[in-house]
Amino acid sequence: MIRILASPSGLSPSYSSSLSKNEQAILNALVSSPVLYTYPNERQLRFEIALRAHTVQAAVDLAKSRARFAIFRFSRCNGQFWERDERGGFRLRPGVPASEAINDIFINSELYAFECATAIVIVFYKAVLDTIDVAAFNRLFANLLLYDWHTDRDLGIHTKKGEHFLPGDCLYFKNPEFDPSTPQWQGENTIYLGDGLFYGHGIGIQTEDGIIAALNRKRKRGATKSAYLLPHITQVNFTYLSQFARPLNEFRLPLRPSFIAGTLGSATFLYR
Repeated sequence: MIRILASPSGLSPSYSSSLSKNEQAILNALVSSPVLYTYPNERQLRFEIALRAHTVQAAVDLAKSRARFAIFRFSRCNGQFWERDERGGFRLRPGVPASEAINDIFINSELYAFECATAIVIVFYKAVLDTIDVAAFNRLFANLLLYDWHTDRDLGIHTKKGEHFLPGDCLYFKNPEFDPSTPQWQGENTIYLGDGLFYGHGIGIQTEDGIIAALNRKRKRGATKSAYLLPHITQVNFTYLSQFARPLNEFRLPLRPSFIAGTLGSATFLYR
């Protein structure tokens, strides 16, 4: 079965690779997926692998940080970099580079508190910062606002239907019978980390069953409907952002014996 389709100009069979552990896991997931992924060239494939790996790392770093979960009314931020508005959102202070403000959330995490949607957006911005040129990041996101699912259009956030997700994808767990007194638990936005693990701000790193169990504890009295994972996948625009990529370290995709390369016309295929 065809797993990945890419241009033959870049893919070079090799048993050595400079892929990180996270990047290798993402390549394995791409090749193993029942979904056909298509890339115009290896550079695009490499960029998506790198950005997904940075998304996973940013999620893990935020999970390990001292940033707290809070509803918008009780959100807080470092006033040196952000202005907190009346809704509980964080607006970049004039003259502050967006890159420094995003990094501060991870450096001085104890000064921050926000809910789960904002946490996912922060993870995406941090991952993009670590993957594209810093000057381009500061130019693209000079008017940054962190509030719920409000995002700069250059991030290219979009949601599609699908059940086959990859590390670095955002997924939503819906809690249909949440307790009305705690509406913040009507669902949980998560980042899929791979190996069956998800990060959700306020819940932490858990399996699918762990996320569902945590939400079920937040249901109204007498509830009978369990929380569940929606078949929706939210991503950034990998293709658009790739034009701003930092120089990627040269590596050859590791086509181990379990990977078979083949060509048809102008296309190269990876099978498993």
